Amino acid sequence: MSFPITIIKVGGALLEQPHTTDALLRRFAAIEGRKALVHGGGRSATKMAARLGIETQMVGGRRVTDAAMLEVVAMVYGGLVNKSVVAQLQALGVNALGLTGADCDAIRAHRRPVTPEGVDFGFVGDVDSANGAALAALVEQGIVPVMAPLTHDGQGHLLNTNADTMAQATATALAATHDVTLVFCFEKPGVMRNPDDEASVIRRITPTLFDALRADGTVAGGMLPKLENAFAALRAGVRRVIITRADDLAGSHGTVIELD
Repeated sequence: MSFPITIIKVGGALLEQPHTTDALLRRFAAIEGRKALVHGGGRSATKMAARLGIETQMVGGRRVTDAAMLEVVAMVYGGLVNKSVVAQLQALGVNALGLTGADCDAIRAHRRPVTPEGVDFGFVGDVDSANGAALAALVEQGIVPVMAPLTHDGQGHLLNTNADTMAQATATALAATHDVTLVFCFEKPGVMRNPDDEASVIRRITPTLFDALRADGTVAGGMLPKLENAFAALRAGVRRVIITRADDLAGSHGTVIELD
């Protein structure tokens, strides 16, 4: 049995304020058909760590996750953020189920090795596999998975994992049996040539254009993993990938990612 599935990945910044969270989840609830939500929560984790007296370390925009920080992100991502989203979706009539990669063996990862520059990111996971059969079984029952950015290594350890990568892995796993659209949703209307000019949205990006935009610095920072995961998803069978803003989940005004 094959049917369309829409997967929305939302950055944690959009879940920080009650009014933005409510608006986003109402739009998500209004999406027809089968769907799933993958969320971040980095800013919330940083705030909680500060309250607990735990220093946040970032290298190249990526969080270093030592044992203390792993406890924080597990509590915030898998607990506070995830269950708050699930509760609000239930109030909107969406039968949501909060999951990490450890639940149902949904997504396995390995601990990221020390970089050639000697950076040890700690308990950060790079995805190895996703359990498409388990995820599909939930979605086919009308259950809406809400995925927190945590994975496991199969040996009892949780790992902090990039939410864009989680979304790509979830979409790819479901694309093996279903028609999947993946939407990366954040604060901007799409990929922009000028970050200060919303009229500069690039409507279509192919791998060739991506290489050029990366080379000239137009695309940098957190947008790089979004686009890398977008192309990985398309190459693995995901039908459509869009990068857009929270008020445009259909992607009619965002950036469409396509293969050459």
